[in-house]
Amino acid sequence: MNISNQFNYRLLINIGNTLIIFGCSVIVFGLIGLIPLDMFAVGLSSGIRVIATIAIMGCLLSAIGHGLIDYFDY
Repeated sequence: MNISNQFNYRLLINIGNTLIIFGCSVIVFGLIGLIPLDMFAVGLSSGIRVIATIAIMGCLLSAIGHGLIDYFDY
């Protein structure tokens, strides 16, 4: 496999880790009271649920990137 594919998989991992850090930090700041979590509320979902979804999406992207690197043996 070539270097550009490895770069794409590493990009997935980095985007995932960035989303995890963003989601977790917003949740912590919201629980402390620095950021109102109500501004992230969409429809019937509370704001903390929306931010947690972003963090979970980051976990999934990172896991997919690691899985592809493992599968192709980089």
